Amino acid sequence: MSARHLPVRKFLAAALCLFFAAPLRAERVAVVVEGIEGEMAESVRASIELTKYEDRDVSPIEIRRLFEGAQAQIRTALEPFGYYGAEATGRLERPEQGHYRATFSVKPGEPVIVRKERVVIGGNATQLEPVKLALEHFAPKQGERLDHAAYERSKQEIATALANEGYVRAQLVQHRVEVVRAANSAEIDLEWNPGERHRFGPVHYSEVQFPDKFLQRYTPWRPGEFYSIDKLLELQQALVDADYFGAVAVTPDLEHAKDGVVPIEVVLVPAKRTVYTASVYVSTDTGPGGKVGFQRRWLNDRGHKLSADAQYSTRLEDYRVQYQIPKPGQPNRSYTFGVGYKDEETDTSTSRMARAAANEVTDRWKGFTRTIGLQYLNGDFEIAREQHSTSLLYAEGTLTRKKADDLYFPLSGYSLLYGVRFGAEQFLSDTSFAQVRAEAKWLQRVGTDNRVILRAMLGGMIVKDFDSLPPELRFFAGGDRSIRGFDYQQIGDLDAKGEVIGGKYQVVASAEYEHYFLDKWGAAAFVDAGDAFTNQYDTNLGAGIGLRWKSPVGLVRLDIARPLVSNFDHEWRVHLIIGPDL
Repeated sequence: MSARHLPVRKFLAAALCLFFAAPLRAERVAVVVEGIEGEMAESVRASIELTKYEDRDVSPIEIRRLFEGAQAQIRTALEPFGYYGAEATGRLERPEQGHYRATFSVKPGEPVIVRKERVVIGGNATQLEPVKLALEHFAPKQGERLDHAAYERSKQEIATALANEGYVRAQLVQHRVEVVRAANSAEIDLEWNPGERHRFGPVHYSEVQFPDKFLQRYTPWRPGEFYSIDKLLELQQALVDADYFGAVAVTPDLEHAKDGVVPIEVVLVPAKRTVYTASVYVSTDTGPGGKVGFQRRWLNDRGHKLSADAQYSTRLEDYRVQYQIPKPGQPNRSYTFGVGYKDEETDTSTSRMARAAANEVTDRWKGFTRTIGLQYLNGDFEIAREQHSTSLLYAEGTLTRKKADDLYFPLSGYSLLYGVRFGAEQFLSDTSFAQVRAEAKWLQRVGTDNRVILRAMLGGMIVKDFDSLPPELRFFAGGDRSIRGFDYQQIGDLDAKGEVIGGKYQVVASAEYEHYFLDKWGAAAFVDAGDAFTNQYDTNLGAGIGLRWKSPVGLVRLDIARPLVSNFDHEWRVHLIIGPDL
């Protein structure tokens, strides 16, 4: 080949590359769906293959190819919602260089209606309330729109109810949904054969640090009781809560079930026996501080525990040692014995108290954790610039309950506390008194991650000699977890010299709204109100704004607030709290 032909060939090759490359240039596409809303619109968008290219470059040829197939994808996506005759039209526009817009107009049409519904469970299973409720709540019913998601969900609820009540080999012997497109009608035909109702068999625990006799006490059912998934979950949770094991697996051995009896296998992995903890914190109530702790998860083959912790900050010293004796069973209980010393200083008081306590803690007592015991306090305190000493022996009982959709950052949930205390002068006490208190906190999601938080605290007492009560047994208000805009324990009755001495009653309420503008950052607005008093209630109202940060160590709340209504000073105050909401 002669040299003079080479430039011509190079020119032709370059021209061909440009010709074929022009249609392959990168473009962007936006997809718009009109005519439907909500869950149907989300499902349709997810089914359109073209939407996968909204955030990346794609060639015009590929855009047109995907656009042509979108109408069929839309029609198919609407069938699970009962719309089998949907119409979809689309238009593809190029409003500017490098950008396409695909618009689809959707008309769902007439829905398919369930004209006939037959849902049957054989045997006596329908006499059990959970199975009966699942059957009653089955959807869609006759006369309703055919909804495949609701249909599948209802099927699963019935199957779960049967399994949970011991029908572990229930079979769906008939399952048919017949759709007549021309008539926009459907027939549902379902039938279960529940089979034999099974009972719990022996529970086999893997070899760990405790004897089998001790572990068997955690079993939450009696011998021969009907099989229940809820009971299996209860056993697993009880073993996790015991804090002896790093891993817990509770599984029914259905393969070896015989004569209606299901053996249960429990695999346990021991946790680390000794745990040391250390942390630092910042709180505007107590100042910056630190906390160290030690826990021996089990001391012997009976599961006894020992723990100790020390807390030190600019306003608080707290030292505690506790010995715990577990009593697993129905319900699970434990006995705790502890001693401690607390030195606390606030703007209104100083307290140095030694404490001894003996309590019985019962889990899942009518939905609560119940604590009953005796407390003994002995020490000195100063309040309203007057020195006092006290010795008090009193009984105390509390009921607590907590529920949250997430322990780290709950979007919905609540916590409750009810407590009573009473002591008698005749039994190692400097005065007789009786006290009741209640606390509640409620969280509710608004939108995606926004929250409404409501809080209330109530308390009251009768006491023979109020001056003999240390600060921790009096009612005060104000501070990070009470009425923001006021110092810690700033609110209470005043003596003749104008010094705060606390009160016999407490009323506190709070409302807060949080808006999260980023994944981990949000802002809050709040109003707190209440009083601690003896004879007359005076409203103390504080309001402010705050910043929220979902940090690796917990939610950080930084608030700035000011009293709006009060007889106390009206200054801006900063409040800082790190830790869980509930």
